[in-house]
Amino acid sequence: RDAGERSLDEYKAWQSRLEQNRYKDEFFAVLEGNVDEDVTSVISRIKTEFSKEKPKLATRASSGKVLEKLVPALPFLIGGSADLTGSNLTRVKGPEAIKAGHYDGQYVYYGVREHGMAAMMNGMALHGGIIPYGGTFLTFSDYCKPSIRLSALMKQRVIYVMTHDSIGLGEDGPTHQPVEHLAALRSIPNCLVMRPCDAIETAECWQLALERRTGPSVLVLTRQHVPTVRLEDPIVNKSARGAYILAEASGEPKAVLLATGSEVEIALKARETLEKDGIPTRVVSAPCLELFEMQGESWQSLMLGPKKAVKVAVEAALRFGWDRWIGSDGGFVGMKGFGESAPADQLYKHFGITAEAVAAEVKKKI
Repeated sequence: RDAGERSLDEYKAWQSRLEQNRYKDEFFAVLEGNVDEDVTSVISRIKTEFSKEKPKLATRASSGKVLEKLVPALPFLIGGSADLTGSNLTRVKGPEAIKAGHYDGQYVYYGVREHGMAAMMNGMALHGGIIPYGGTFLTFSDYCKPSIRLSALMKQRVIYVMTHDSIGLGEDGPTHQPVEHLAALRSIPNCLVMRPCDAIETAECWQLALERRTGPSVLVLTRQHVPTVRLEDPIVNKSARGAYILAEASGEPKAVLLATGSEVEIALKARETLEKDGIPTRVVSAPCLELFEMQGESWQSLMLGPKKAVKVAVEAALRFGWDRWIGSDGGFVGMKGFGESAPADQLYKHFGITAEAVAAEVKKKI
C-alpha cells in the first residue's frame, strides 16, 4: 500500500495521458489480445499451401514456415530461444532482435537460460499486449517446468516451442533424447501439450495456441523429416478436438492405432499391413490428449471404436498416461527406458518402434 501511495502521482499522470491519446481504443484492443480473426486468415492460407505442396519436413521446419507468416501479421508476437535459435527455427527474416536501447524488434536472444526465458515470458504475458513464444529442446523443458506450471496456474497465454522431441534427434545421445518429458508436461493442469504429425497439424496447433487465452501451450516438434499425411479437409482444424480419424478401417475396426507426431507415419504403414492381412484397422492421430479429454465421452468413444477392438498406442516416449485411452490391456509401441546414440532410423529399429512391431503387437492382442 505504501508503494502504491508513493507512485500515485505517476499513476494519475499516466491515466491522464491515456485518456487524451487518440489511439486509446487500439491500445486496449491489443491488451485484450483477441487475435482469432487475424490468425484464422493466416493459418487458412498456410494450410492451403501445405495441402498443395505436401512437403516432407521436420515439424520444427514447418513451424518456422508458419512463423514466417504469423510474425509480420502480429507485431506483438515476441519470439525467442534459449541459445538454440538455429535449431528451434523460431526466428524469421525481417524483424530485428530486441536489445538494450532498441525495443521495436520481435525476437529475444535469451542465452543459455531456459528458466529465465520462461519466467520472462510469463512477465510479458501478465503485462498484456504481448504474446510471447520461446524455444528450446524438449529435454530441457525440465528447466522451464516451474514457469510452465505458473503459466498454467495463472492462466497465461505463453507458447513454448520444444523441438528435438524424441530419440529421433539421433547422435546427440540419450542425455538429449526426451522419453519421460511428454508425460511430465501432460501432468500439468491447464497446459496443452501438442505434438503434430505433419505440416498441416503444425499450423493447426499454432492456431490453437494463439487463440487460447486461458493457459499455456507446448508445441512439441521433430528434428527428423515427416511426410504430409493429412490429405483431406485441410481447412477444418481437426486438431482442435485433440484426436481424429486419419485413416478409417475397411470395415468395423478390429484394431485402433493411436499415434502422435512422427509415429503417425509408422501407424499408417502398420495399418496397410494389417488391412492386407484381413484386419480392419483405424488410425487415430492424437496431437493433443488434453483437448481429446475435453471432448467428452461421445467423441472419445467415436474415435476409439468398438470396445472389443484392440487398442495400440504408438509414441516414441514412455507409456505413462496412455492407459487412460488404450486400457491396461492395450498394446503400446514406444520407449521403456532411455535412448542411445545413433542415427534416428537405426534407433527406431533398435528400440522396436516400427510398423512391423505395431502390426505384431496388434496380432498378439487379437
